[in-house]
Amino acid sequence: MLSNNFSNPLMDHSDLYLLRETYNQKRLLLCFNGPFSQGLIEEIGVALKTHLQSDSVSSAAASDVFATYIELTQNIRNYAKKHNLTEADEAGATVVIGRNENGRHVLLAGNVVEPDDGKALQTRITELAGLDKVQLKAAYKEQLRKSRGDDDSGAGLGLIDIARKANEPFSCSLLPVNSGNQLFFSLKVVI
Repeated sequence: MLSNNFSNPLMDHSDLYLLRETYNQKRLLLCFNGPFSQGLIEEIGVALKTHLQSDSVSSAAASDVFATYIELTQNIRNYAKKHNLTEADEAGATVVIGRNENGRHVLLAGNVVEPDDGKALQTRITELAGLDKVQLKAAYKEQLRKSRGDDDSGAGLGLIDIARKANEPFSCSLLPVNSGNQLFFSLKVVI
């Protein structure tokens, strides 16, 4: 647990050590908290690719982890842009990538959303999590056909693609923040 020194909100040396130990115990490889720019998404992506290559992860698994990271972070960035959120408006995100006890990569990504948006997203994720691989492939093809006439040709494809890459059903959570006026949406994907 980090120190409770409220007079100085910055971390000190022992806080950093405890944070490091927590990262090691939880098998966390990469963590980010703050606003995303396109450049930052790319730089973290490069670091992730480098780590995956040095960790001897199969090229298929590395590709799935990287593609999922990009989809999650782009969705967060696009949401902030669409809603004209600034850093003061909680436009940032929290992204954590680690490994579970079975050696699978676990990606967690979250951001603050409007309640209606969060609830709609939770409903969609619950629906997709209940589908098997054959059903997900059919849903992907169906969404691809629907999207051809839309201005946003990728609409809905990203979540289905993440569900297809996942080794187990993905899950999400909504936590009230800002006096309940907004929700913190988080998505967990295991690859």
